[in-house]
This record gives sequence, C-alpha cells and structure tokens, in this order.
Amino acid sequence: MRRFYRGIVIVLVALRYGLDELVLTSFQKPWLRVVARIVSTGRNLEAPRGQRLREALESLGPIFVKFGQVLSTRRDLLPSDIADELAWLQDRVPPFDSKVAIATIERAFRRPVGEIFVQFDETPVASASIAQVHFATIRDSGGVVREVAVKVLRPGMRGVIEKDLELMAMMAAWVEGLSTDAKRLKPREVVAEFDKYLHDELDLVREAANAAQLRRNMSKLELVMIPEMLWDFCHPEVIVMERMKGVPIAQLDRLRAAGVDIPKLARDGVTIFFTQVFRDGFFHADMHPGNIQVSLDPATFGRYISLDFGIIGTLTESDKEYLAQNFAAFFRRDYKRVAELHLESGWVPEGTRIDELEAAIRTVCEPYFDRPLKEISLGMVLMRLFQTSRRFHVEIQPQLVLLQKTLLNIEGLGRQLDPDLDLWHTARPFLERWMSDQIGPRKLLEQLRAEAPRYAKLLPQLPRLLHDFLENRPADHRRELLELLAAQRRTNRLLQAIIYGGIGFVLGLIAMQVLVRVRLF
Repeated sequence: MRRFYRGIVIVLVALRYGLDELVLTSFQKPWLRVVARIVSTGRNLEAPRGQRLREALESLGPIFVKFGQVLSTRRDLLPSDIADELAWLQDRVPPFDSKVAIATIERAFRRPVGEIFVQFDETPVASASIAQVHFATIRDSGGVVREVAVKVLRPGMRGVIEKDLELMAMMAAWVEGLSTDAKRLKPREVVAEFDKYLHDELDLVREAANAAQLRRNMSKLELVMIPEMLWDFCHPEVIVMERMKGVPIAQLDRLRAAGVDIPKLARDGVTIFFTQVFRDGFFHADMHPGNIQVSLDPATFGRYISLDFGIIGTLTESDKEYLAQNFAAFFRRDYKRVAELHLESGWVPEGTRIDELEAAIRTVCEPYFDRPLKEISLGMVLMRLFQTSRRFHVEIQPQLVLLQKTLLNIEGLGRQLDPDLDLWHTARPFLERWMSDQIGPRKLLEQLRAEAPRYAKLLPQLPRLLHDFLENRPADHRRELLELLAAQRRTNRLLQAIIYGGIGFVLGLIAMQVLVRVRLF
C-alpha cells in the first residue's frame, strides 16, 4: 500500500507541474495533443517548462533530485532552458531549517554548538539532496583555530529514500517481467546497486572515510585537492572537514578572467578520472559540476577541488584489466579484440559469432573517431549501441553502472570546458602506459614486494616441510596409487565386457540380416 500511495503521489505531482504536457506534446499524433490539452485544463502552467520540471523533482525527493543532477550535465541531450534549470539542483536544493541542523549537531556531539565551534554560520552555503553545509571555525586538538565546513544530514532521509527505492524495485520487476529486452538490462539488479550506494551516502562517516582514501591516493598527483577530515568531529549525521576555497567549475568566465588554462583543465580532469579508475580502482562517482571547484590560490593555482564523497565506485583487478583492454582495443580500432573480450567476459552468449559482433561494433564506433566532442552525437551513438547489444543479447553488468554514470558526467563536463577536447587522444597514452605497467618488470617487482612477508615466513619452514614430505608422504601416496590402479583395472574389465557385448550384439544383428536376405534371394 505504501508503494501504491507513493505511485499516486508521483502521478499527482507530475500532473500538478504539467510534466504530462511536456511528454504528450512531444508526440506528432493529433489525438495525443488533444489529450494534453484536456489534462492541462484548469491548471496554471505559465511558469517555464524547465522551472516546472525542477520544482517537480524537488517535490518528489532526493532520488529524483539526483536524477535531475545527472541530466543537468547532458546539455547535448537537453534543451538549454531545461539544462539551465536542472543545474540549480546541483547545490541549490532548498535548505532545511538551520535550527534543525543545530539540533542535529548538538545531538550528535552532546554539546551546545557554542562549545563545539568558535563561530558557526547558521546560514547554509550549499544545500544538496542528502545534506547541507555550513561554514564555521573550530579549535582543533592542537589548539589551532581552523576554518571548517560542517556537513549535516537532512532529517528523515532514510524513510523517504526507502519508499522511493521500494517503488523503483516494484517497477523494475514489472518491466523485467513484461519485456525481454528489459530483462537483459537487469533492472532489478541495477536498482539494488542504486539502493546500496544511496544507503551508503546516508552514513556521513563512510563519506569521510572515502574522502580520506581519495586524499591519500591523489596526494602525489598534484592535480586535485581533497579536504582533510577532522576525525574528532565526525558522526554518522555530521562531519567536519577542512574548508576549501575555490571557484565553481561552472563559472567559466570567472576562471578565464583569473587566467586559468581551460583546455588544460579539461585534460587534467580526464587524467584524474582515469587515474582513479585504472590505477586505484577507487573513483569519485558523483562528479557533477556542483561537486567540483578550481583553486585560484597562488600555491595551488588551477587545481581541481573535489567535494561530496558520498558515492564512491570501486573496481576489482579483473574489472580494471577487462576495461583497460577494451579501451586500449578501441583506441587501436581493434574491434575483433573488443568482440573477443565481450565473449571471454560472458557478456554475450557463447555461440555468438565473433566476426558478426566485430562488424557491428566497427559500424557503430568507426564514424566517431578523430572527432572533437562537439561533432559527436552521443545520443545517436548510445541508440545504435543499444540496437547492437539487443541484437547480440549483450548483458549489462550492474557492478559497472556507477562507472557508466561517471563516464557520462565526465563527458558532459568535458563538453562544457572544451568542446574541442579529444577524449580518446587524451586518454590513450595513459591507458597504454597503464597496460605496460601491468605486464612489465615494475608490476613483477610490486607483486614480489607485496608477497615478501609471506615468503619471509615460508622460506625458513621449507626444509622441515620438505623433510616431512619425503619421510611420511610416499607410503600414503603409494597406498592411494595402488587403490587407484585396482579401481582402474575393475573399470577396464567392465568396459571390456560392455564393448565385447556390444560387438557381439552388432555381429548378431548383421548375421540375422544376412540370413534373412539369403532366404529372400
């Protein structure tokens, strides 16, 4: 009943903001236009369509807000008025009452706000779908006064999210049961992945731990800055971190006026992403422009500043190797290897013909090489790839959903920064170098170094283990070998009996046929 009620609420919100009109009027059928006019009777739809869509998503809650955040980065797929409005969802979600935020902080740390912070700004500086941020100053354990950002979880989030996820799971089950194509896309498993990551995002201590790991991983790259977490002031509902000062990456005019090299910034973003994915297997999976700033401080001028680490993607070594080989094969235009990798990974049925899959992939991808992003219609590419995957029954891997989403964010961000950015040309040297490291002497030395503690413990024991084996094991193995030989002899005798019986039966049939034919003749 809760899911049914939530479904009704979604329909009512869509009707209230005229979202049905946005959909129905896009069709060419005259009777659909008539339906659109009927359902819009008596409603005030004077507000621009983008504003109505944004307000509807805000009304429906955090899951729908996140959907709008992802859409806002795809200006190549959306009209500009809708993309501009959805961009407000990135960090301009309506804030909740500051008194509620203060009560949450005091409940978490069991002290009044005045005793925790030297100064606390009650006006939030950013408000997102899951939490909002306040600036403050604090005296750390060393007695140093520091500027910090305080992130506070929205109240009542868990119940709202669970209702929406239940509805999504129910709809996924319906779609999977009604459509063969939808079943191939594994919608229930995709919703389950989304469920896991959203619940992880509700634990702010997990976000702080993610930020600390990314900070360690990126410390030597010198292209991106991650805020330091103040662990004495971290709680599942509240985290306190170093305050980062930068310009939002969407403010390109301001960045250009400050002298930031925008094309280099775009290339650095690609390098950061591929480093996190292929070197570390641990990547920021919510890289929309609201979570990215650029430093203008002279000491760190032009570096990225990453924020909001609630959603982090991870890849296993086998995932990284598979993806890197696919990318490398694409860059070499070795479509046969791409088809073979799909077959080896189990993405396509075993009986699929490699040459046919190779030809299909070549047909989709070849026209788009060596073009800048502004000349590539990603919508057309995705549509043709979907048609190809449906033909060959390709199975979508749910564990890579976050990576696919992040790739879309990166592509959208790259288009905003530098429409002439050649994503393939920028990423190819990095991937080729990574592949070389995986099979070269450096990788061998790293593996030997990682296994050294085990070897150091095992080597002194080898003489004793070898002596025990030579002293005790041969007799046991000899007994087992004799039993095995005896069993083999019994099996041979049984097989011989079966073979001889079969031969006798066949000879008997032949003899009967000969006798019958002789008599007939």
